[in-house]
Amino acid sequence: MDYDGLLLTLPKGIKWFVASFVLVLSIGFYTGLLFVSETSTASPNGIVENYLGNEEDEEAEVMKFKKGEREMLTIIHTHILSMSLIFFLLGGLVWLSKIPQKLKMFLTIEPFFSVVLTFGGIYFMWTGLLWMKYVVIFSGFLMTLTYSLAALLVIYQLCKKSVTVN
Repeated sequence: MDYDGLLLTLPKGIKWFVASFVLVLSIGFYTGLLFVSETSTASPNGIVENYLGNEEDEEAEVMKFKKGEREMLTIIHTHILSMSLIFFLLGGLVWLSKIPQKLKMFLTIEPFFSVVLTFGGIYFMWTGLLWMKYVVIFSGFLMTLTYSLAALLVIYQLCKKSVTVN
């Protein structure tokens, strides 16, 4: 079965359906990033403070306490499950696009590594490996970059006129 470039050949109604899905998915994804920004976890020290608390800082504007094990497991469990589904669905659409095979491989496989590194890194940081905050930032950035590129690529290809692929 030849699926390379299949997005370009979809009927107009299905293109609108898929584009609507990717746009709404993106709103949800970027709203999550806005939440990260609001909780000051966009900096290395902010990440540590968000999960390990800031109880020793008497001058803190917002008092934060170390998250419990149940809360950490819930955060990690829900994020890994939901993010893997997000990247599976978006990756399926990327595989239907007409781009080089190596780029498809990167955009569809890398996010799964980033999900594990980001949320595994958060857990290990919570257990005391504070240097994991840098892994969390790097993998989170890479995850966001691959999501953005994949979503833009899919939307771009859906907006192109229908063509017949040989």
